[in-house]
Amino acid sequence: MSRIGNAPITIPQGVEVKVENGLVTVKGPKGELTQQVDEAITVEVEGSEINVKRHTEEIPHKAKHGLYRSLINNMVVGVSEGYKTVQELVGVGYRATNQGQNLELSLGFSHNIVFQLPNEIKVTTESERGKNPKVILESHDKQLIGHVAAKIRSMRKPEPYKGKGIKFAGEQLRRKAGKSASK
Repeated sequence: MSRIGNAPITIPQGVEVKVENGLVTVKGPKGELTQQVDEAITVEVEGSEINVKRHTEEIPHKAKHGLYRSLINNMVVGVSEGYKTVQELVGVGYRATNQGQNLELSLGFSHNIVFQLPNEIKVTTESERGKNPKVILESHDKQLIGHVAAKIRSMRKPEPYKGKGIKFAGEQLRRKAGKSASK
């Protein structure tokens, strides 16, 4: 029994949901998202609630039941409230600037990295004196913002000895002890 899949999704004010031939379209103040749903799952819109149901009790159908309920819920939250990720650049001389959809990162390589962001993502950079520079990404699409944030982080992953690199705000890094002096 899928507990996540059985929970109904409440539709907030200003959000419109349409289901046609297995294609769920969610439109709200922040944007519009679509998701194709497997034929083993049915999506029903009843008033201000969305119910996701499965036809059989087979294991793959149970797994898809919870999956599609979570994906539709993420779409509803995204078009009504939106998602935001904050990343910190830890390291001497690490900087981030943006001009429109271009994010320019200085990460200790010989050249700066220019990263072209999709139009669905809004980027801002902050750099205060005495604090690590921050890259703030905002979007209505949770999958896209997570993918782009992971791509930015992969350019310089945090290393375990000094902690230098790009990390998510609030992320706890596993630190290692360096070389110990010989006696």
